[in-house]
Amino acid sequence: MPHPMLSTLDPWLATAFWSALTIAFYLLAKRLYRRWPHWLLMPLALTPALLIVVVLLMHASYGDYMHGAGWLLTLLGPATVAFAVPIYEQRALIRREWPVLAFGMVAGSLTAIGTSWLLATLLGLNGALRLSLLPRSISTPFAMQVSQDIGGVPNLTAVFVVLTGVFGAVLGDMMLTWLPIRSSLARGAVLAIGAHGAGTARANQLGVEEGSIAGLLMVLVGLLNVLVATLLAALA
Repeated sequence: MPHPMLSTLDPWLATAFWSALTIAFYLLAKRLYRRWPHWLLMPLALTPALLIVVVLLMHASYGDYMHGAGWLLTLLGPATVAFAVPIYEQRALIRREWPVLAFGMVAGSLTAIGTSWLLATLLGLNGALRLSLLPRSISTPFAMQVSQDIGGVPNLTAVFVVLTGVFGAVLGDMMLTWLPIRSSLARGAVLAIGAHGAGTARANQLGVEEGSIAGLLMVLVGLLNVLVATLLAALA
């Protein structure tokens, strides 16, 4: 049964409550992670966890939360458009390293989609669940669009993206520690292709070049996947 407080809230107050709570938890997580950079405190991981606790304590539903804070998802549109900025800023790098970038994009995308398909098969996932899992290795705005185009569930895809980002950033960091990877291009690519936004944030901590390359590759991989998914959806 929903919490009595929820049933008495005006829709505008509900929107203000869930929105303010989401933003406050994100700012708190960001501050904690800046002070103690542990993967459990990553805003991408801690913010949803705190929100889930509140939703459960209040006996609310996913629909209640989305009704109040769903407007935040509309910001993904402008965020996607803003991804054009790093592409423009790094146009010289694209012209100089386009063969390597193109190979990394294609290889990374095929590996991500292939491993997602294999994971879905091993777990016995079919239908919309399988399709929702496929775009897990690209950033949220692109992943949700791809999921919608191929028949998945965009909101479910967002969950898979968060999990991939958190664990991908942790594993990517371990790989850079264990493997003799010295090139800033390679280091940025490993984190961006393996962990999209979370990996890009980690790459920015490693250095300016790593962060720039990671941001660029994250965008290019996302655009590539959106294009391919759109073509596949049109041919289906």
